[in-house]
Amino acid sequence: MLFLVKADMVDIGIGEAGLVAVGGYLVVFIGLILLMCVVMITGKIMVSSQARKRAAAPEIEAPAAPAAALAEAPGSAGELKLYDVDPKDAAMIMAIVAHQLQKPLNELRFKSIREVK
Repeated sequence: MLFLVKADMVDIGIGEAGLVAVGGYLVVFIGLILLMCVVMITGKIMVSSQARKRAAAPEIEAPAAPAAALAEAPGSAGELKLYDVDPKDAAMIMAIVAHQLQKPLNELRFKSIREVK
């Protein structure tokens, strides 16, 4: 690649121009590969440090709820049984029904919700 230091790079042939282009592409791709390696190594370091932090942190147990807190809330309509339905989906269904009926949710009573197939 000594031809790159020539002062008369203005009058180069097609072969030399091709070599200069290929050399430029190689430099760019090698730089991208090195950057990719640095990012991958940094990611692995961060993941391992997060795992170490989680392992070092003591597990915090939630305090047991008192029996009074487990009782039904004032104004609730009792227990709702869910059959193969996610609680978020059940809440959405109850909100939609209340909206369609134009009634407040606390005036409606849902006994169970199940998916109809």
